Amino acid sequence: MRYGVIYCISLLFFVACNPKEAVDLIVYNANIYTVDDSFSKASAVAVKDGKFLAVGETSEIHQKYEAEQQLDAEGKTIVPGLIDAHCHFYGLGLNQQVVDLVGTSSFEEILERVALFQKENPTNFIQGRGWDQNDWENKEFPTKDKLDEMFPATPVALERVDGHAYLVNQKALDLAGITDKTEIEGGEIVKKDGKITGVLVDSPMAMIDAVMPRPNRQTQIQALKDAERLCLDYGLTTVNDAGLGRSTIELIDSLHQTGDLSIRIYAMVGNSKENLDYYLNKGILKTDKLNVRSVKVYGDGALGSRGAALKEPYSDQEGHYGAMVTPVDEIEALAQRIAESDYQMNTHAIGDSANVVVLKAYQKALEGRDDRRWKVEHAQVVSTPDFNYFENGIIPSVQPTHATSDMYWAEDRLGSERVKGAYAFKTLLDKAGIVALGTDFPVERVSPFLTFYAAVDRQDLENYPEGGFQMKDALSREETLRGMTIWAAYSNFDENEKGSIEVGKFADFLILSDDIMSMPIDSVPNLEAEKVFLGGVQKK
Repeated sequence: MRYGVIYCISLLFFVACNPKEAVDLIVYNANIYTVDDSFSKASAVAVKDGKFLAVGETSEIHQKYEAEQQLDAEGKTIVPGLIDAHCHFYGLGLNQQVVDLVGTSSFEEILERVALFQKENPTNFIQGRGWDQNDWENKEFPTKDKLDEMFPATPVALERVDGHAYLVNQKALDLAGITDKTEIEGGEIVKKDGKITGVLVDSPMAMIDAVMPRPNRQTQIQALKDAERLCLDYGLTTVNDAGLGRSTIELIDSLHQTGDLSIRIYAMVGNSKENLDYYLNKGILKTDKLNVRSVKVYGDGALGSRGAALKEPYSDQEGHYGAMVTPVDEIEALAQRIAESDYQMNTHAIGDSANVVVLKAYQKALEGRDDRRWKVEHAQVVSTPDFNYFENGIIPSVQPTHATSDMYWAEDRLGSERVKGAYAFKTLLDKAGIVALGTDFPVERVSPFLTFYAAVDRQDLENYPEGGFQMKDALSREETLRGMTIWAAYSNFDENEKGSIEVGKFADFLILSDDIMSMPIDSVPNLEAEKVFLGGVQKK
């Protein structure tokens, strides 16, 4: 009896001398995938000052910490905040302000949407984005004739879903000064029977851009807010915007500082003389929400518009090789210049010719330089021997939904042998050691769960093709989740502050409606981010 009293007194003394530490948030009774080095699991976290203070089991977290805000996860799955390693965040927002052409099944449907938009939102310059002729019964490029009839006095510019082609009417051509005598390298002014069709591929698009009205500041702010709302809804807490100008980057920074924008943004600086002169001299710009330390360069165009640069002609267009948007000697010179700075070089490369040009330029510029983490954005079609370049610390940044969007016609473009080196995510992973995964939205849909599904199952939402598309290059669920979190963070030099649920890192995480690591794979596209936390603050 006496010993029992002594034990109780000692216990009370111990508790009194060891009070629980106050934290801002405790989440417990969860199925947590930490995505740390060992891919360990936990059931609770404690958050303080926007970061994970402790990660462990529910009992030990409750024993050591207390918080006014506590959340019982009720056994649901928690993963780190998802990172989209390649997208067009600002572009997604701007798209909410123009004609939405995504999912159109015919050119006639495009005309209907444009006419309705102009009726409801009259403008002096009609803009739209999202058409893809590969989704139509007639898969040929459209022509401007109907647009000329409908809008003889109003310029129209409709951007293809991949952002590498415009369909414009005659009024827009006239404003831009484009005639059948215009010549420009790095793309194509498509003609039929010697006449301009209205389709412009890659470089000529800049002439239209030059005469388009610029969005005002309020439109820009609304675009960024709209994009943030869409991304947070899907559990994206960091996005890599692939190509921004200085004014947009500075607007993002100001909105972060005022609290009007919360999402973390890895901003790739668009390749222009003005941008490079400013940012390469200024050096890395880094806050908790914004990271500016890379340059986005366009190597070639897109496969869907036959702008990707190939070593041999397209299988479905005799004598056509695509084109380099940035000439080879310029890519080499850019690589040398950027290598002298602290910045990454992140280059869009789709075709096998563009990929080897970029990879060789990287190898030469980076000789003797360690841990530069330069990326090849897309790395979509790679010749077998050229995969070996990725063994030298170059990171492939790929978008799995491109495979399931393009698989219906990719072999037509490339042929049965060349297509084997396309969308080769597992091969790239084996060579590089990591892959950074993204969506390339608004080229594809925003949902990272479609990214996960396409990487693992390589089928469309109707379970086509049976058995999956080129399954030798499918990724495992663990590899895919790493690619959407810690590997993407590593590719941004952010692995010490995000990408996994570990002590000291930002408390960016989401609670899912199901267990992404064990649920039926064909149900993943319907997965939802039920709750989304950014820096320990619930955003959804």
